[in-house]
Amino acid sequence: MKQQIAHIALVVNDYDEAIEFYTQKLHFVIIEDTMLNATKRWVILSPAGSTGCSLVLAKADDEEQKARTGNQTGGRVFLFLYTDDFWRDHSDMLAKKINFIREPVKEPYGIVAVFEDLYGNLWDLIQPVNQLI
Repeated sequence: MKQQIAHIALVVNDYDEAIEFYTQKLHFVIIEDTMLNATKRWVILSPAGSTGCSLVLAKADDEEQKARTGNQTGGRVFLFLYTDDFWRDHSDMLAKKINFIREPVKEPYGIVAVFEDLYGNLWDLIQPVNQLI
């Protein structure tokens, strides 16, 4: 048997502002952007060069979903962005005013720092040791 996680739904306030943040600040690419109806789109984004899991932007459409925007994991790190050059990406993100809430540290698994996306979701930026990405 073979399985894999294909997508993770990320609750957002607005498709276009989320697309702008992820493509302009994190260099993600749009895999698909299909209009499903007047208010719903199927938007898939992925880090440039990635062949793994991608994000599906899910626009919050009721008060309960809106309340979860930016805090889908109760304040814990939610997503993990691997890089082949931590310092390149960290510097680029700082120049683009990405808010890092934990400074870079070297851990047994690699160099890591925690940043917030436009809604406040927490991400780890990680350059893993001994692992190809």
